[in-house]
Amino acid sequence: MFRRVLIANRGEIALRILRACHELGIEVVCVYSDADRDAPYLRLADRAICIGGAPAKDSYLNISRIISAAEIADVDAIHPGYGFLAERADFAEVCRDCKVEFIGPSPEAMRLLGDKVDAKKTAKAAKVPIFPGSDGAIEDEDEAVEVAAKIGYPLIIKAAAGGGGRGMRVCRNEASLRSNIRGAQQEALAAFGNGAVFIEKFLERARHVEVQVIGDKHGHAVHLFERDCSLQRRHQKIIEEAPAPGVDRKKLNAVCESAARLIKAAQYAGAATVEFLMDDEQNFSMLEVNTRVQVEHPVTEMVTGTDIVKLSIQVAAGEPLPFRQRDVRLSGHAIECRINAEDPDRNFMPSAGTITTWHPPGGPGVRLDSHVVTGYRVPPNYDSMVGKLIVHAEDRVSCIRRMERSLHEFEVGPIKTTIPLHRRLMQDAAFEHGGVDIHYLERTLK
Repeated sequence: MFRRVLIANRGEIALRILRACHELGIEVVCVYSDADRDAPYLRLADRAICIGGAPAKDSYLNISRIISAAEIADVDAIHPGYGFLAERADFAEVCRDCKVEFIGPSPEAMRLLGDKVDAKKTAKAAKVPIFPGSDGAIEDEDEAVEVAAKIGYPLIIKAAAGGGGRGMRVCRNEASLRSNIRGAQQEALAAFGNGAVFIEKFLERARHVEVQVIGDKHGHAVHLFERDCSLQRRHQKIIEEAPAPGVDRKKLNAVCESAARLIKAAQYAGAATVEFLMDDEQNFSMLEVNTRVQVEHPVTEMVTGTDIVKLSIQVAAGEPLPFRQRDVRLSGHAIECRINAEDPDRNFMPSAGTITTWHPPGGPGVRLDSHVVTGYRVPPNYDSMVGKLIVHAEDRVSCIRRMERSLHEFEVGPIKTTIPLHRRLMQDAAFEHGGVDIHYLERTLK
């Protein structure tokens, strides 16, 4: 096991990793920017090192400064968390070159599954269901039109190297396709340093179902079942839950097994999520692979009793997975609401500032993953999430009622948050019936 780990991240995920490390008897080094100098979780670290200014490019995205901090602190490993450098194969490669373990997949596995084009090819070989679309990157308009003639409209242009909605364009006819290809390539190049795009069939009312998987360095890979993440805004998840409601369990088991096959085929060690879209007939097609621990990992932890962050550290240290697929069981239902410092009534305008009221909920089956305390100042420089509220209960109806109760207990001010939106969604009839698709929230908020 590692002696000392550096956490190359901030906020709630930094605190989450810190706690897992301490429970494993590992010393923790936290890095921070000028904007996070007073972050309360830094006091829990064994050592804290400033790595630069508030802009992420000067701190959390600055590989040389993070590596310098790792060398100064003499760490054995670096945990990237999610976001920032978590899915940068070049960062994982630098760690390896500097003889520091990267807690995550190898650079080779990350490149294979992180690039959507290569991931689709690997998935196809592993008999994982994929969308009809181009076999590789699209070079020009004429090639795009030729592929579109085979798969039919509507279709979607996607960036091969990224996500979060950047580089995406939905096209419903040839004119739209021709006019959007170049713009998507330029946006992908600006966002990810890679202008490659591909096209595939677009589902109008798809549900987003993803499978949590983990592999070790001994050739083992297991799935920890699925999560439904269909409540989204502009491709950003708002609410996640497990298990997926209203879907045939046999179909879910089949898609979960296919995700584990993919991870094993890629010789992947660490936590990952294989994301799928499901159509009205409950047919699944792979969307992408996230080669890191995800924001919503606590949902899976609550229904399986596993500690995904600890497992990711243990497998990075060379330990085999302590269980096999037959040992993983689902128990009850879990829902997570992302609490962001945004005003949902003003088009989700960011709401940075000092929090003077912070009264989190409690009680049976309630978990809050947050780095916030009273007096914490939400900086304007980073993602607006201030916490994740997760509840667990014996069934979905009870889980919704428990989340509703917890949200009404949760008081945050004077900044605006998404708590009022979540309260409304817990009483939404379509959500209660488990029938929302990925565009439902956008239609509802119009």
